[in-house]
Amino acid sequence: MEKKRLTLFAGHYGSGKTNIAINYALWLKNQGLPVTIADLDIVNPYFRVEDSRKLLEDAGIPIIVSEYAGTNLDAPAMPKEAYGLVADRSQYGIIDVGGDDRGALALGRYVPEILEENDYEMLLVANKSRPLTRTADDTILVMREIEEACGLPFTAIVNNTNLGPETSVQDILNSVKYIEELSLKTGLPVKMTCVRRDLIPTLEGRIDHVFPIDLQKLYYQLEE
Repeated sequence: MEKKRLTLFAGHYGSGKTNIAINYALWLKNQGLPVTIADLDIVNPYFRVEDSRKLLEDAGIPIIVSEYAGTNLDAPAMPKEAYGLVADRSQYGIIDVGGDDRGALALGRYVPEILEENDYEMLLVANKSRPLTRTADDTILVMREIEEACGLPFTAIVNNTNLGPETSVQDILNSVKYIEELSLKTGLPVKMTCVRRDLIPTLEGRIDHVFPIDLQKLYYQLEE
């Protein structure tokens, strides 16, 4: 799978982009690459990179989070360390962009430098199981709002159709036509389909570009 120096994950609330960002960072690290992950989503406090800090730091992956992480403050802001991640071209950077257009606003100030380097991919995380992105057309509306807010065009699609631990093989198979339609209407390729690791044997040969993921714990599942 092709890798870019900066990989940005964006999508509707609940699309699962944070979980993918964490898994993707671990995948890069397992290949011996220097990786840092930044959580720029301060609009949604319910699933955060911060909650997987120990897992990431034990793997040798530094994390960057806003000082407002874990609060309900609805004021998109970029942590100052994010400047360094965008500028330091010796590091692979994984960026979890805020959900929808409000969360994407904070990214805009870095877009000129990202475009100048031109070693990035902006991935639209699409989840057919979410109420507001059940159709390709609805998902495109969300996509356009994010692009307009941050000024950075999407480059590919990630199929992350899931219901968390309740996800079935059929849920994933049922998402194929949806993703194909989304790809056709946007002109964007499908980079990968995220599949919970234990379901992969059942889907072997039935889904293209499978990317295995492990579900991270939500903040309320963490032990004190």
